[in-house]
This record gives sequence, C-alpha cells and structure tokens, in this order.
Amino acid sequence: MPDTNEQDSVISFGPFRLFAKSRLLEKDGTPLHLGGRALDILIFLTERAGEVVDKRELIKRIWADVNVDEGSLRFHITTLRKALGDAGESSRYVVNVPGRGYCFAAPLLRPAASEGRTSPSAASPRSLPSPLAKMIGRDDAVERISIELAEHRFVTIVGPGGIGKTSVALAVAQGELAAFEGQVCFVDFGALADARLVPGTIAAALGLTVSSEDPIPGLLTVLRSRRILLVFDSCEHVLDELAPVAERLVREAPQLHILATSRESFRAEGERVHRLFPLDCPPQREGLGIADILAYPASQLFVERIAESLSEFELREEDAPLVAEICRRLDGIALAIELAAGRVNAYGIAGTASLLDSRFSLLWRGRRTAIPRHQTLSAALAWSYDLLPPAESAMLRGLSVFVGPFTLEAALAVASCQGISEPEAVEAVSNLLSKSLIATSPAERRLRYRLLDTTRAFVADKLVENGEADRVARAHAEYFRDFLHDIALKSTGMQSTGGFLPHADHLPNVRAALTFSFSDRGDRTLGVDLAASAAQFFLELTLLTECYRWTQQALASRDTSAVDSRKEMTLQAALGVSVMFTQGNTEAVRSAFTRSLQLARELEDLHWQLWLLRGLHIYLTRVGDFHGALGTGEQGESVARKLNDPAATLNVEWMLGVAHHLIGNQDKAVQFCESAMVHNPGSQRQNIGHLGYDDRIVALVALARGLWLTGRPERAIEAAKYTVREAELLEQPLTLGISLIWTIYVFLWVGDWDNAELLIERLIDHSARHFLGPYHAVGIGQKGELLLRRGDVAGGIEHLRRSQATLYATRHRIMTTVFATTLAEGLVSQNQPDEALQTINEAIAQIPDHGESFDMPEMLRVKGDILARSGKAVEAESCLRKSLDLSQRQCAVGWELRGAISLGRIWRQAGKTGDARDLLAPLIARYQEGLQTRDLVAARELLGTLN
Repeated sequence: MPDTNEQDSVISFGPFRLFAKSRLLEKDGTPLHLGGRALDILIFLTERAGEVVDKRELIKRIWADVNVDEGSLRFHITTLRKALGDAGESSRYVVNVPGRGYCFAAPLLRPAASEGRTSPSAASPRSLPSPLAKMIGRDDAVERISIELAEHRFVTIVGPGGIGKTSVALAVAQGELAAFEGQVCFVDFGALADARLVPGTIAAALGLTVSSEDPIPGLLTVLRSRRILLVFDSCEHVLDELAPVAERLVREAPQLHILATSRESFRAEGERVHRLFPLDCPPQREGLGIADILAYPASQLFVERIAESLSEFELREEDAPLVAEICRRLDGIALAIELAAGRVNAYGIAGTASLLDSRFSLLWRGRRTAIPRHQTLSAALAWSYDLLPPAESAMLRGLSVFVGPFTLEAALAVASCQGISEPEAVEAVSNLLSKSLIATSPAERRLRYRLLDTTRAFVADKLVENGEADRVARAHAEYFRDFLHDIALKSTGMQSTGGFLPHADHLPNVRAALTFSFSDRGDRTLGVDLAASAAQFFLELTLLTECYRWTQQALASRDTSAVDSRKEMTLQAALGVSVMFTQGNTEAVRSAFTRSLQLARELEDLHWQLWLLRGLHIYLTRVGDFHGALGTGEQGESVARKLNDPAATLNVEWMLGVAHHLIGNQDKAVQFCESAMVHNPGSQRQNIGHLGYDDRIVALVALARGLWLTGRPERAIEAAKYTVREAELLEQPLTLGISLIWTIYVFLWVGDWDNAELLIERLIDHSARHFLGPYHAVGIGQKGELLLRRGDVAGGIEHLRRSQATLYATRHRIMTTVFATTLAEGLVSQNQPDEALQTINEAIAQIPDHGESFDMPEMLRVKGDILARSGKAVEAESCLRKSLDLSQRQCAVGWELRGAISLGRIWRQAGKTGDARDLLAPLIARYQEGLQTRDLVAARELLGTLN
C-alpha cells in the first residue's frame, strides 16, 4: 500500500477518502481498485469541486497531448461512477451538465494539515450520541469553537432552534475525544421538565446516583480531579437553575470544560458565547447554475439530503435557481432545509418551491410577535406537519407527550385514545420515521423512538390547539401506571431480581406522567395509583429523593376513606425507605413502616409483611434499638414458617444473625449467618427494588465482624474481603456503602491500616459520588479513627467531631457511640481526661436495654483506661472487670483480649504480675490464627514483660 503522510492531500466525501499524492481511493477504509484515467478524472474534478469543468478542458488535462474523443471520456466517467456506486447515468457525486461538462457535486471534507491518515483511536463514551446525519458547512465553526473551548473552558453555542447547535457541539465533542482521553459526557436537558433536577441529571449522565437534597458537593468531589468535557445540550428552558451550577463547576473544578447549546446565553462568569449563524445561501441573482449554488453550504445540505433518500436523483441546471430560492426562503436553517429536502421525492423541486411559498407566507403573517428565525423554523415545521395525512398528523401530535425515548407499545397506547387503530398507528410510526419526523434511539433491549426537541415543541402546541392535550397526557400516565405495575407484579417473591433496571430510560416519561397527574389539569387519583406503581422503580434506581417527593405527595393527596389499602401499603413502605436514607432515622420512618406493616397484615400479604419487617429491622438497628430489631426478626420467623419459602427462611436467618451480633450474642450471630450462607452462597439482587439494599450483604458483614469478635481474625479478614466483592457484583450504591462501612472495622481491629485506608477512601469517594450523606459522614469518622491510630491525634479528633455533628443530626446512633468511644481515646491521649470521661459516659448512657450492645465491652474498657490515666486505679479495675465479664457473656473473645491487656497493664504497675500473667496466657492460647494481628502482638509483648 502506498505510504501516506501528513503532506498527502486527503479529502473525504460520503464513505470515501481520496489520497491524491498516493493515488489511493478508500471506501470505509478499504482500498478500491480504480484505473489510472478514472482516478485522474476524480482527482481533477475534486480539485475543482462545485465547478462545471468543460469536457475539452478535462480531456486536455487527463490525456495531455494524446488525441482522444468524448467517447473515451464517457467510458472512464462511467467506470468512475461505478466505483463510487452511482446508479446508471445519474450521479450524486459526478454530475453531467448537458452541453457543458462535468461537476463534482458532493460536499468535501478537507482535514487539517496536521491530521494523519487516521484519527487517534479513542472510543466514544456511551453517553456521547452520534450525529443523525453528516454535518455540512460547519467545519470552520467546529474549528473555532474547539480553539475557544481550549482557551476559555466554558463555551456556549447560541442560536435559534433547528440551526444545528447540537450537531456542531457533537462534532466538537467527537474531535476532542482524544484530547480528553475519552472523558467526554453528553448531558441532554431537552428531556428535563423540572429545572430543580438539573444537578441530578448531570449526575445521572456521569453514571452517578442521587439520594441527597444537594448533589453539587458530590459532583465537585468527582470533577475536581478529572480532566473531562461535559456537553450540555438544549439548556434554554433550565438556565435559571443551570447557569449558577455551571458557573460553580467551572470555578471549582480546574480541569473541567463545558460546551453548551442554548437559544440564549447563560450570562455566567467565565462563559464564552459562540453565536451560530444560519448556513450561507446563494444570493438572489440571475443566471445561477449548479456550480454557483453548490459553493454554498445551504444548497449542499439540500442536495445531499435529497440524494440520501432518492438514489436516482440528479440535479438539473434549470433547478439550480429553485434550490437557491428554497434555501433563502428557509433562511439557511438546517432543520427546515432537511424537512424541505424530504419532500422532493413526492413533489419535485419545483413543486416543493411552490408549496413552500404558499405555506410559509401564511404562517409568517400569523406570528408577528415571534423572533424572525423562530418564525422560519415554525413555518418549516408547520408546512411539514400540514403535509401529513390525518392519521399521521394525529399520531405525531400524540407522540409529543413523550419526553425522551419511547417504545412502539407506548406509542400505540397513546394512539388508541385518539381513535387511531393499532394497524394505522404502526403504519403511521413507520411513515413518520421515513419522513425524519421521528428518529430511532439506540437501546440494548428493544428499539426506541424519539422526537427531535423542536418537532416535539411544535406538535405539542398543535396538541393543545386541537383540544387533545389532557386526554393524551392522561393516556400517557395510565400507560406508565400499568407498565410499572406489571413489572412490580413480576417481581413478587423473596428472590425477585431487578426488574426495573432495564427500563431506566423511561424515567423522564414517568416523571412527566406524575407531574401531569398531580397538576390542576390532572387526576390525583391517577397520580396516587401511578406513584404507587413507580415507588419500587425509584427505589431500584436509587432515586431516593424523587421517591420521597412523589410518595409524600401521593399520601398527602389521597382520600383516606377511598384509597386502596395495597397502594397505601406500597407508598408507606417506599416513604419509609426514602426518608431513612435521605433525611435520617426520624420517627416518620418508624411511622411509615408501622402503618405499611399494619396494612400488609390486614391484606394477609405474607411476602410484604416480611419485606416490611426487614425494613423496620434495619431502621431499629440504625437508631440503636437492637432488642427491637431482634423482635422484628422473631416476628419474621413466624411469617417465614407460614410462607414455607426457603428464601424467606434465609431472610429471617440474616435478620436474626445481624440482631444477635448487635446485641452482643456473637456465637448465635455467627451460627445464624453461617447457616444462611450454606443455604445460599451466591450473590443476587435480593429485593433491592423493595428496600433499596440487599440484606444478605448486611448479614455477611455481621458474619465477618462476629468472626473477629469470637477469636477468628483470619477468617474475619477473608469474610470481609468476600463481602465487599459480593457487594460490588450487585452494582447497587446503598449495598456497597453498607459493606464498606462495616467491613472497614475488621481491618481496623486487626491493625491492617493500609487496607483500612483503601476502604475508607473508597467509602468517602463512593458516598460522595452517590450523594449518600450519612455514609459520607461515617467515612469521615472512620478516617479520623485511622488518623488517631497512626498517631495524628489532632487530625483524628477533628474528623471525628465533624462526623459526629452529621450523625447526631440524622439519629444514626449505631455509629455515634462507636465514634464517641474512639473520640474519648483521642482526648485522653491529649491529656484531656475530664472531657474524655464525659464523652465516654455520654456514649454509654445512649445504650438502651441495660447496656446490651456489641460495643459495650469496648466502651467499658476505654472508660477503664481513662480512669487509670486519671490515677483512679480502683475504679479503673472495677470498670475493666465489668468489660471482661460482659465480653465473656457475649462470647466476644476479641473484646475480652483487649480488656485483659488493659487490666494486665494496671496489675503490672501494681506489682500483680502473676495475676496479670494468669489472665493473659489462657486468652492468648485460645487463638489458633491471626497471631500477627495487632492485639495478639501487644498481648504477647505484655506477657513477655510479666515473666
């Protein structure tokens, strides 16, 4: 193959690339065999692209001093056309101008001189869509915007609707893939009806989930350290919310670049506005020919689009002035030109020009208050719409209710309310697709359709004008109510898997349907039904803030006497979960779970009873009511027996194992958890849709911690690592967060600071990325504990105090006592024994149920150490004896060894070395593994001093 380099002249047209110096023609990257004369003709015509080359001039250039007739020229022209795939004598590339010569009519792309044979290899991110068609006439704009983006970091492409802002933005983004190493993310705001969801939409495009009221800090955590280009599309309707967000992101994330499209500028600090003007059109003058009009991108676009849909099309010389007129009348608006080109197949160029004139003049006079370019686009859309037969225009109006992608089934449901039969609707969708009024949208499972935003906005007005808007919106809401309800029914049972995840792209439509249903135009009864159907959908997608919003609105709107008990049960359960994970462990959570459980019992729905007991169980553990959690587990045991379902029995064993672990019954905890693991060792999405997390992972956590507490540190480490791996497989943010929080302690307990640090940093990052506020606070506290263990006492105390402030506010009592214990250790090491004693006493006082808690032995040990440091040896020894006694009752060998070390040191100072040796030696001997873990090393060192 000939060598091509940066000096080689490379031009592209359609699927072809021509390397003139190397005399090589490629199609889709594959070299084509083309005779020398035909190739010479192609090179010459492309050098004079858009011009009509006289036949005699062409013969003289190709054959030089050789005498040949026009027959030879026609032969090689035919050969060239066959190679280019042109049909017969017609051509979309080489045009015969009768009586004059030939013209290369297709638009050419000439890359920059620095561009090599191939562009840098960089895979396009899934979130960056491909343009709908090849872009024409915007190469200069793309180059200028790319330069501006590099210099200013924040560029907004501004122009009227349909002018091609999105196409230009996508071309710029594609060209920047290599520079950003593939880190280019497309954020479509066109599907967003509620501006308050702007931060969540950005997070979703980045693959993050939202479960906090303010996602911005989490976004900044992700973006500060990344070189990334965000492409914000169709921003004009959310500018009030988006402008300050974009301004802050650019200001605080120094490597972030933003490229936006909007009908008006953001008017934000640091923004560079690039105004996109219409495509240049041929002037209005006499004698315009093909070569003249093809020098203008508007005409090139018109001809290219005709050729794409009409393979036998050949532009005639007499049609050139008409093409110029059409482009001028459409003001060079790309969308309008494409719509007009789509009608040439039916009406011809002359017929299209005449229709254009009559339709647009009426619409212009009817819309004097609109901006001029909006008049033109509206006119183009109106003209195209008016050409549709009744069934297709009605279908298009109905489709405007969809926000983002939709399926054929959904379209048929909406069509039925307009009196369109199913066969008619299927045919109408097919015809609208061929006329480019709807487009396909890529999807993994099934074909999706969508309307262009400008088309949707136009036909939505027509829907209102025809008095159909409310009827169609109701049908749309009813469809998604039934659609989500059917998925929920298929997800019954204790081992149902994530049935809603494959349908996540319906989220904008579900939001729109809920918004309509609860509006003044809607039907609140329908809204309640839809919110109940959507509750599990939101939970499975971890959209907890939205779940709370709609379930609360549904429950506040309902007529208590008329509401369906099952729907209220579903709504109360979803409300409880969403409030618990977004606002904290309030009494509203207990109330919601309790009411939902009452309804489940009235309905005698055993599956829901067990699900709700699980939800109540985790709530009670989070607020520190461990005996209450055990009680819910025992109630679940009774329900599981009635169900006679092995999966239900597993769930109960996990609940009981976790409750016993937290109360302090470590042997029972390990027994229940190990039994459940034997019966179900594999990972699966256990009813995440109902509760937002997988409680099998919670049980695995309890098992790992229980193994350390019962004196099996190596097995505890293995179980902790396994737990995190299993949680990762589920790809569910809440579940992974839970696994990280509790397995971190295994590594802290054994003294593996490096692995603890890795998991802590991962937890902090994970909770920030997914807006899990309380989890982030826990990560900060655990980082404080690690800093303290490594000797940075001041840094550790600062992190612990910061964590405690958030956790107390959210009633996360299970963690506040843990961190208070560590904080007390830090305070006493800084010679603040009084504050340390007050801190540990307050922590102990928080423990209900007569001090029955997994960490009570450790709190008593720390209190004993503080008393010893204060010179109160008698009180210290009493406290440590209580710690040892409780550790023995709990079978918590890990706590017992720590208590023995603390008491042994006091006895050594008091000269009771024999007593200290008799205390320590048997405990050390009980360990058969983990001999190099921190506590065992310290115990052996202390024992060595006692000999």
